[in-house]
Amino acid sequence: MTDTAPESGAVFLGEYKIKRIAVMELLGLTAVELGKKIATKEVPVREALDAVYTRMDAVEEKYHCYITQNREKAYEEAVQIQARIDAGELRGPLAGVPVAIKDNLCTEGLMTTCASKILYNFVPAYTATAVKKLQEAGAVIPGKTNMDEFAMGSTTETSAFGVTKNPWDASRVPGGSSGGSAAAVAAGECWYALGSDTGGSIRQPAAHCGVVGIKPTYGTVSRYGLVAYASSMDQIGPLAKDVTDAATVLEIISGCDAKDSTSIQRKNTQFTKALVEDVRGLKIGIPREYFGDGLDPEVAAAVKKAAEELKAAGAVVEEFDIPLVEYAIPAYYTIADAEASSNLERFDGIKYGYRAGDYKDLHDMYKKTRSEGFGPEVKRRIMLGVFVLSSGYYDAYYLKALKVRTLIKKAFDDAFAKYDVILGPVAPTTAPKLGESLSDPLKMYLSDVYTVSANLAGLPAISLPCGRDHNGLPIGLQLIADCFREDVLIRTAYTYEKIRGKQ
Repeated sequence: MTDTAPESGAVFLGEYKIKRIAVMELLGLTAVELGKKIATKEVPVREALDAVYTRMDAVEEKYHCYITQNREKAYEEAVQIQARIDAGELRGPLAGVPVAIKDNLCTEGLMTTCASKILYNFVPAYTATAVKKLQEAGAVIPGKTNMDEFAMGSTTETSAFGVTKNPWDASRVPGGSSGGSAAAVAAGECWYALGSDTGGSIRQPAAHCGVVGIKPTYGTVSRYGLVAYASSMDQIGPLAKDVTDAATVLEIISGCDAKDSTSIQRKNTQFTKALVEDVRGLKIGIPREYFGDGLDPEVAAAVKKAAEELKAAGAVVEEFDIPLVEYAIPAYYTIADAEASSNLERFDGIKYGYRAGDYKDLHDMYKKTRSEGFGPEVKRRIMLGVFVLSSGYYDAYYLKALKVRTLIKKAFDDAFAKYDVILGPVAPTTAPKLGESLSDPLKMYLSDVYTVSANLAGLPAISLPCGRDHNGLPIGLQLIADCFREDVLIRTAYTYEKIRGKQ
């Protein structure tokens, strides 16, 4: 039981007397820093959770990062976790640190809506493996974050539960589809969060919100419990305040899982060992194709400056050509939409979620439920997916996209025969204004031009801040490495972060 002594600003937790730390000071810590303070009993788990909800009460109405809050259960978890920390059972670096979970990751007893009307009341009977690993490490879940409906979008504006706004400028989008998770970290409504990345949905919002996001090698993190969008590209990863936090989270959630046939048995998942400030001799390649028409000059300048700083630190930096980049967007959306049309067949109003109230027969119930339950962007992608898989068009579109995907993978294999890391922008511009992207879906799709290739090829990639534009909005730097080389990725990102922090 915890009692407070207002006159002394102290918290009494069992035999410990802890000085209460101001909320904003607490929220200013990184996840690993907070974990250390919890481990040394400077901060009780409940106080960390109090800070999250205090911040939510202050800014959530403005930014709308969360769909569901988990207050009652979270405080129960906090008591249990505190007891296990005190007993010496939990000693991990993030024990007791609150984490926000994207709302397409299943959580037992806690709503998982995928930001869709069709799942508005769905409460899973099981928990996603990645979330479960965090819970076993002592994480507390204050809530589920907003997202583009079924992860289809680049702005977090397609959510059935309202738009999320960018904490750097509330008139702008936070990116998507993991925009709620990225915005929650940026706004101080959690210390770190989980997102999912199908074509850039962790990296792009990380760039727009000025945080760090990692998309690991496909198969590194179990997809069990992740509501599928495009199964051959979906991957779960962390959004965090810095590279150290992101690497620490990734280390916890990685690992082979018998419940996911695509997960891989890996030995080199001790990612925190790669937190070394040293890029001497590292070969970095910069694709010339990434700096053509459509890239904002301020973004280009910030990314090139980051490359020069890594070069000054001892890396070898060269420009090179990578073919087929122009085909990445059409190949990605053909394959992703085809897989989505299949994955979303299961949402029909029979077993769970929304069901239309007025219908004549079973066929009419299916039709009305899906028409009313899905939003415009999801319907658009389902229809495109059905089209490219249909008789007469399968060979012309879907099969051709699969061949292009293979060629893109080969192009990256050839690049990684010469370079350790590929460096470039995350997005063509900084965060756009609310409403701009939805008015032009094609423009929204093209905003993924720098990120989708990593998903098509199953490569690990990271986004981290590298500057700001004239409006003060964050600019993201993307680093891509070969499969299973997150260690090189993290070392490079950590080194750059340290260089930038010294400026």
